[in-house]
Amino acid sequence: MRLLSISVGQPQKVRHQGKDVLTAIYKSPVAGPVLVRTTGIDGDRQANPEVHGGPDKTVLSFAIENYPFYQERFGLGDLPHGFFGENLTTSGITETGARIGDRYRAGDALLEVTMPRSPCFKFGLRLGASEAQRACIESGHTGIYFRVLEPGAVAAGDHLILIRSDPDAPSVHEIHRLRFFDKRDAPSMRRALGMPALAQVVRAEFETRLSELDQPA
Repeated sequence: MRLLSISVGQPQKVRHQGKDVLTAIYKSPVAGPVLVRTTGIDGDRQANPEVHGGPDKTVLSFAIENYPFYQERFGLGDLPHGFFGENLTTSGITETGARIGDRYRAGDALLEVTMPRSPCFKFGLRLGASEAQRACIESGHTGIYFRVLEPGAVAAGDHLILIRSDPDAPSVHEIHRLRFFDKRDAPSMRRALGMPALAQVVRAEFETRLSELDQPA
C-alpha cells in the first residue's frame, strides 16, 4: 500500500446554475514532505468546515483503483492525482478493504479510518456531470475519511503501513451501504455503533434511525 500523492487546495468560487459556489474540491499535488496536523494538512482548507473537515474528517483519501470507473463512465481522459478532491491518492486501500478503526502509519503521521465520503453536488460539478453524485453513491467509490491521531510529515511515495485492524469492524463500504441503501438493517447499525472510531456524524445518524425503528408502528 502506497501514498501516490498529496494534494491541497484553497476555496474558490465557481459558477453553478447561474450562481457563485464556494468549493475547495479543486486540489493539486504538492512536492516534498507536507505536515499533516490533527486539524488538517498544511496548505489545505475547506470551503464549508461544518460539512467537510473537522476531527473525524481531517484527511480524505481516494484510491487510484477508483479512477477508471469515473474515467470510463464519464468519458474522462487522463486525470491528475487529487482530481476527486482527495488529499491523499492511494494505491491498495479501497472502501471494501478498509475497516472502521483501521490505523495506518503514513510517514510520521498516524491515521485512523472513520467513515466514507458522502458526495454532494460539488462532486458532479468537478466531473462536469450532475449525475456523477448519483454514480458515486451507487458505486460506493466514495473515498475514505481519516482522523489524525498523531501529526507528522508525509510525502508522496511513502508506504501506508496497516498497524491495527479489527476483523469484526465493518468496512467503509458497509457503512456507505447502511447510510444509503440498507437503512433498516438494525443489527448492522448496532454493530457499527460498537466501533469507537466511527465518525460522530454517522453515529448520530444511526442512533436516530434505530430510535425510529424501535418506535411501535
